[in-house]
Amino acid sequence: MTFSWTQHRFAGGALALDVANSVILRFDPARSIDRLVDMEQLDAFAKAAAEFSAERALFGTLAPVSSQNHDLFITLREAIDRYFRACVSDVETPILLAELLEATAVLLRRGARRSLETESAYSALRLLSKSEVKRIRICGNCGWLFVDRSKNSSRIWCDMSVCGNRVKAARHYNARKERSP
Repeated sequence: MTFSWTQHRFAGGALALDVANSVILRFDPARSIDRLVDMEQLDAFAKAAAEFSAERALFGTLAPVSSQNHDLFITLREAIDRYFRACVSDVETPILLAELLEATAVLLRRGARRSLETESAYSALRLLSKSEVKRIRICGNCGWLFVDRSKNSSRIWCDMSVCGNRVKAARHYNARKERSP
């Protein structure tokens, strides 16, 4: 299946979170879609990340994930997702942190310089700072992870133009439905 990698797909605010968000409807097994299972889509993701990622100035053009590192990259993605979701939930996470650090170390040793896998690993390491971890949120609409860089740290949607708009439109529709006879 072919997907379009638009700016909305990079609403996480960090490459590591954008990679974690590549599984659509993660917690709905019947409708869940893994956008990076296909190597062709993974290559397209690397190109789009160089254009849309909030951290693109740190890495520029990205080499795609090598086929021998694909499974390791997916392991990193899942470790990123588990660890940062646990952080948002204020759950003690030493085992999840160890898994994240192990996956990061393996890819930093095996991945090519300026490749999607190594830059995703560096991005995950940058997010581990106390100030960044405190700003990670889960979107109230789609469930994606994102970094809340708003002034008063009150953002609740990954992307106001997509998720925020959907929630507000649904609220408006339901309010009008309740008012009409």
